[in-house]
Amino acid sequence: MKKGKLEIACFNPQSASIAQQNGADRVELCDNRNEGGTTPNFEITKSVRAELEIELNVMIRPRGGDFVYSDDEFEQMKNEIRQFKKIKVDGFVFGILKEDGSINEKQNKELVVLANPIPCTFHRAFDVVKDIYQSLESIIECGFKTILTSGQANNVVEGIDVLAELVEKGNNRIIIMPGGGLRSTNIKLLKERTTAIFYHSSAIVDFGETANEEEVKALKTNLQSINPIFY
Repeated sequence: MKKGKLEIACFNPQSASIAQQNGADRVELCDNRNEGGTTPNFEITKSVRAELEIELNVMIRPRGGDFVYSDDEFEQMKNEIRQFKKIKVDGFVFGILKEDGSINEKQNKELVVLANPIPCTFHRAFDVVKDIYQSLESIIECGFKTILTSGQANNVVEGIDVLAELVEKGNNRIIIMPGGGLRSTNIKLLKERTTAIFYHSSAIVDFGETANEEEVKALKTNLQSINPIFY
């Protein structure tokens, strides 16, 4: 089994610095934590890109709420991808659904093609899809490289059985990245039970919006210290 990697969801430049300094493998930069994450400011992203040596993924989401977008919102998402490609980000994070809770394959494919060769992650819109395993196949078909999910549960621990099954059904065709309530106290359990490769956490331990240095360290340490018996 490959060693696990850690992505930190960051809502400000300070969090991105903390993530890099304390062992994270990648930053997912977004805005508006209370909305579940939206597209970050371009100039802020540009400055973060200049500072980071680790990978930087960027959220593309025009607003909070549902994941069914108007034509204008879809055009906004396309324009944002074009803009962020110019500063050489390492990945895009988005997800578009239809009214019936299925994957909007047409729109998602269009964005994946537009982002190419930069890889794309389907975000936690996956946690509200109607048919989780059919959606898995649709997302693979669209060309996404990763799915960020809690296994459709309130948190990754409650969704751990579904996450394990998603990893199995993904069968190395796509990375299943557990996220949602992931902390240093449960990351070992997630690694042992799901055998996922990448893990996602904000590393926020209070009511603020900034990653906690010690939590990032603990997440990475615990992720790397799995008993060999589980390999």
